[in-house]
Amino acid sequence: MRFTFFLLTLLAAGCQARPPQESAASHSPSRVAPDARLRETRWVPRQLAGQLVAVPADTQEPYLLLRADGTAEGNGSCNRFRGTFFSEQAGELKFSPLMSTRMACAAIAIENEFTRALGQSSTYRISGDTLLLFNATNAPVARLEAVYLR
Repeated sequence: MRFTFFLLTLLAAGCQARPPQESAASHSPSRVAPDARLRETRWVPRQLAGQLVAVPADTQEPYLLLRADGTAEGNGSCNRFRGTFFSEQAGELKFSPLMSTRMACAAIAIENEFTRALGQSSTYRISGDTLLLFNATNAPVARLEAVYLR
């Protein structure tokens, strides 16, 4: 009898649809991805001044890259920019005036709003792959998304 019970238990375990480490409990929505890093992450604006960013065809996707050495660089869609940033206290993020090339393109309005948001930035919050920038009155000025290169 014990041998039959052992054999049935062993057979039932062998018929599981998923290995034990992949049970339904491990796929629960309560699992949270770690927050992206502020520095050395490519941040792409998804919302500026409360408006979704829609980049016209044949223009480059804007992005921001904050380097470990304190330099900020990126592309507004038409022009490359570069400057420095300050993040000396937890949650603080301020930019020096950004230097940029001055070429026109179909996305110049997006670029202007992007650089304006960076210039207004005072604090930030990262949640998962989302970077939120806030001005000095704690009003949101931009929502950016981490984009990982493969």
